[in-house]
Amino acid sequence: MFHSLQKLPLWIILAVGFLFSSCSSTSTLQHPTTSATLWTQNAAEYDALTTMVYRTATSNLAMAIEDSYWTAYPNQEDQDIRSLPPAIILDVDETVLDNSPFQARMIKQNSSFNLQQWNDWVMEAKANPVPGAVKFTQRAANQGVAIFYLTNREAKVEEGTRQNLKELGFPLSENEDRILSNNERENWTSAKTERRAFVAQSHRIIMLFGDDLNDFVSAKDISQKERAQLVKKNQDKWGRFWYVLPNPVYGSWESALYNFDDSLSPAQIDSAKKERLNTKKN
Repeated sequence: MFHSLQKLPLWIILAVGFLFSSCSSTSTLQHPTTSATLWTQNAAEYDALTTMVYRTATSNLAMAIEDSYWTAYPNQEDQDIRSLPPAIILDVDETVLDNSPFQARMIKQNSSFNLQQWNDWVMEAKANPVPGAVKFTQRAANQGVAIFYLTNREAKVEEGTRQNLKELGFPLSENEDRILSNNERENWTSAKTERRAFVAQSHRIIMLFGDDLNDFVSAKDISQKERAQLVKKNQDKWGRFWYVLPNPVYGSWESALYNFDDSLSPAQIDSAKKERLNTKKN
């Protein structure tokens, strides 16, 4: 092969080399999460949005603590919760911890999500804080609010999550496990419904934070129309009791585009996504 190449004109050899290098770089740029990950890591607007969310929550914090009837958890609205201590529930990934470096690895490797690689990343404990999150949670904790982290990271890597949160300065309790991981208990599923109920047994939940609709209500495997209806139904809660963080990289919003059908091929998923692109005025 090498001897054959020596017989070719130099311009052909250079052109072939350029072609292969172009294909290599193009494959990275064609990864479906490239633009979203670049936006998360580089856009000043991302920092502005997350900071705005946490500053808005800070402005409501004193009122939420002082009003003993204030609750962000609908199941507590008809209960006598005045004697319960206040608590805030936050999702972890893309809500308090920024995992975009892990996403960048996948892009450069031109790979898709792999659970083992994800768990390895969690145990590295190197995620960055989402802008505004540390300051807000510290302020709330200093005012006597219990901070609970509800994460769909697996229970077996909870120590990595704890180490990461601790090193970044997020408040943790020395007397109570407030990192509630997926499958940590028998009925604690990715829906998070049972874990919110668990916190509500002992605390008055004053605020909920997340990057996915399921961090606030049960929205597993429901249609886009139903998701939109849930948002509208709870419109009085957004920005007062409930706070959503931006995450264009992944989430149930994307699976809803193709009706959560895991049997579809990549080509079929792309086709379903194209059908969702609206070129007309609503």
